[in-house]
Amino acid sequence: EDEQLAAEIMRRRFFPALITHKAWEGFHFAGHEIRITEATDCYGAVVWPSALVLCYFLETNSKQYNLVDKNVIEIGAGTGLVSIVASLLGALVTATDLPELLGNLQHNVLQNTKLKCKHQPRVKELSWGIDLEKNFPRSSCHFDYILAADVVYNHPFLDELLLTFDHLCKNDTVILWAMKFRLDKENQFVGRFQTLFDLEVISNFPSLNITLYKAMRKGRMKA
Repeated sequence: EDEQLAAEIMRRRFFPALITHKAWEGFHFAGHEIRITEATDCYGAVVWPSALVLCYFLETNSKQYNLVDKNVIEIGAGTGLVSIVASLLGALVTATDLPELLGNLQHNVLQNTKLKCKHQPRVKELSWGIDLEKNFPRSSCHFDYILAADVVYNHPFLDELLLTFDHLCKNDTVILWAMKFRLDKENQFVGRFQTLFDLEVISNFPSLNITLYKAMRKGRMKA
């Protein structure tokens, strides 16, 4: 069952029939054909399988996790695929990433959402752990959902990532986080994450080594 579902998710991806001067991949989600321009010179400009898992979950669980008119932020948005799908599902989305990725992110978001979404998504710089209160003040920023796909990998900013989750998450915020396990660092981060948040596995794909989590602040999951 895991392998069949994983294969179904991966079938949502398609490639151009002809080689073009720009590298791109296509995806079918939320009733739309989505074209994502990529770059191979950095991690953040490539679509990773965790993003497909999260997109598939959002699409197939749209009744339980209804994004219509919800305020949603994606951290580490990369190419923007997850943010695009959330926008197509009716959310008011803020897609965030490092400044050097914003150009490609903005291009993909605009190309795939213009005149197609109830709310036009925003693209905004977010360097984990830096100027959080200045750029996302607690008093005025309230997100119903935080989306994250493959934000934990071999990088030295795990402390800053946890700080960012903590800053953006209110008591009623739901975190949906897809993660591919590669190294012991991932396991260690999950343990540290659980000091602040209750964590629930909502989908697991051993064949892809990917787990999809739901998280809320400690004590809020059942409430």
